[in-house]
Amino acid sequence: MNIENKTILIGGANRGIGRALVNEALRRGAKRVYAGTRTQLQHADPRVTPLTLDVTNAAQIQQAVGQVDSLDVLINNAGIAIYDDLSNPEVIEQHLKVNLFGSLNVTRAFLPLLKRSKGAIVNNISTVALAALPIIPGYSISKAAALSMTQSLRALLAGQGVTVHAILTGPVDTDMTRGIDYPKALPESAAVAIFDGVGKGEDEIFPDPLSQSIAEGWRNGVAKALERQSAAFVPESAAIAA
Repeated sequence: MNIENKTILIGGANRGIGRALVNEALRRGAKRVYAGTRTQLQHADPRVTPLTLDVTNAAQIQQAVGQVDSLDVLINNAGIAIYDDLSNPEVIEQHLKVNLFGSLNVTRAFLPLLKRSKGAIVNNISTVALAALPIIPGYSISKAAALSMTQSLRALLAGQGVTVHAILTGPVDTDMTRGIDYPKALPESAAVAIFDGVGKGEDEIFPDPLSQSIAEGWRNGVAKALERQSAAFVPESAAIAA
């Protein structure tokens, strides 16, 4: 999908990859960018409409839906990452609340608009969904679940013209990765690669050097092949109800 003249909603738009995505969408000629944040956001470009959007707050999600007339692309980018060792179940629950259920609930709320436009859902996942990073296991668990949710949505919505994409990010230089001592890509270069991947219709988008190093193996691997086989089992009634 070419996003020129398209309407886009970006969650977690106040910093890091989210902010870079807002700026890249504008550079590519987006007609309207809804910037979802938990706090007030100021942006000089009149095409940017701030939305107060805590993805764990059902009332705010519904209020945001009421402010959006049309939508072509939904980017679920809001997320949290807390260092843990699996000793505190509440930390795992917090990750799931934001990184899994937050994205799912926002998607379900905006799905009627996306079906109308035959648009795209883009979920910012992580390579830790494929192989856990033990210093953030709660985050890894939530991202693995979010990838499974993304694959399920892709199968359920395939017959309705809505495409579903997973961003499998490696280390990107954001506040979230500040404690990780590893070469990191710039958020701006990741944003370019993300929109390029959406434009090419890629199921999985690998937007940085580390993730790109595993892209071919994933696309030609047994897990991706099994996903394609499993998609054939979607009942017609389930696809209609999605």
